[in-house]
Amino acid sequence: MTDVLSAPAATVPVVRARLRDSKWLALPVLLAGTCLIVLDFFIVNVAMASMQRDLHAGATAVEWVVAGYGLTFAVFLLAAGRLGDRIGRRRMFASGVGLFTVASLLCGVAPSASLLVSARLLQGVGGAMISPSVLALIGTLYAGADRARAIGIYATVMGLAAAGGQLVGGVLLQVDLLGVGWRTVFLINVPVGIAVLCVVRRWVPESRAVGGDARIDVVGLVLASLSLATLVLPLVDGRAHGWPVWSLVSLGLAPVLFVDFVLWQRRLVRRGGSPLVEPQWFHDRTFSVGMLTQLAFWSGQASYFLVLALYLQLGRGLSALDSGLVFSILAFAYLVASMRAPLLVGRFGRAVVVEGALMLAAGHVATVVAVSWCSGSVAALAPGLLLVGAGMGLCLAPITTLVLSNVDPQRAGAVSGLLSTMQQVGNAIGVAAIGVLFFGAVPRGYAHAFDLSTIALAVLLVGVAGCARCLPGSRP
Repeated sequence: MTDVLSAPAATVPVVRARLRDSKWLALPVLLAGTCLIVLDFFIVNVAMASMQRDLHAGATAVEWVVAGYGLTFAVFLLAAGRLGDRIGRRRMFASGVGLFTVASLLCGVAPSASLLVSARLLQGVGGAMISPSVLALIGTLYAGADRARAIGIYATVMGLAAAGGQLVGGVLLQVDLLGVGWRTVFLINVPVGIAVLCVVRRWVPESRAVGGDARIDVVGLVLASLSLATLVLPLVDGRAHGWPVWSLVSLGLAPVLFVDFVLWQRRLVRRGGSPLVEPQWFHDRTFSVGMLTQLAFWSGQASYFLVLALYLQLGRGLSALDSGLVFSILAFAYLVASMRAPLLVGRFGRAVVVEGALMLAAGHVATVVAVSWCSGSVAALAPGLLLVGAGMGLCLAPITTLVLSNVDPQRAGAVSGLLSTMQQVGNAIGVAAIGVLFFGAVPRGYAHAFDLSTIALAVLLVGVAGCARCLPGSRP
């Protein structure tokens, strides 16, 4: 800013233009971090079959590779968003990239399923440090139309990483340059993470909230962790062990611990403390309904990608590359729809999310019809996958935009952390719950298991559309 003040009058517009342009250098760095954590969530789907064979892993281990990542991601997001506001969002982002890179290396060299799952849990912690920092930095670096543009680009990249992750994984497994098979999908993160760390200090400005301290609500963090763990753990492990007593007790404890978490947050506010989640935020209908919509929407994303990948490879015998090519149909539709979504949400507001969710549900029904009536042709899945991808594109960015449109930048990290927490909680719960349906139905065939799971997801998306209708009608 001093350069602008001291520059000759004729050069001031040029300097100001350079300052405005320089902030866009940060976006590729932040998006690279986003690609790391989102791509890694979904890229493992096409590698799952070879992982099972190589590590002699069962269905429970498969679920934990996906759900375990989402679980630690969700738990530590609550603290990471709050802490990043205080100690610096760029610092939190860089630390998360470093941890994620190390964890990816550990995943790539894991000799057993248990060690792979442990490394995935560590990856989730790194992802939790990255995700809210990205949204918070976008919220503070950009304003007005620039913020909407940046969020739109962010959502497009995130969706492409999710939908295209299967194709990327298939290509990596097919080429297998290092000759290590499925391990390539984790080792590829290492050079990308190192590259991000090399430029982050130069291209991304530091940002933190004004005032407050860096103390973390440890009691709240423990209660949140326990409530999520007691819900996800029995859903993943209970079916494989015949639903023993401990799994039913654990499921019963989950809502009790969640209520304790809410009560503790309120008590902490009354004492003048700094809770993980500000209870008063939920008095805002946009915020509370938006969070519920986010949770329900993401409960159907990772779970659908997982069951579709397993159906294509184990049920239809497709290779990892061929399976990835099928997913590219979905990714193409997502890209087209997501490019139009920011303009549409500016004109129609919440209606975009409603229509997107119903389109997604219709796509699920169409894929079930294709599997049931046209089981001999993979091409018959294309119309349904196009609807699924387009529906995703019309939901993902608008939900984020509608929730963040009125957020105070000083609380951007905490709110972004909670928004991302709902995403990861949804992913973990969705994989665990749909996994119960899918693997429980596998003895009757992968096609039957896929149909049953997908119909359940279609019903869930009708609920997402209902939640979206409760959002305020005003446009961001």
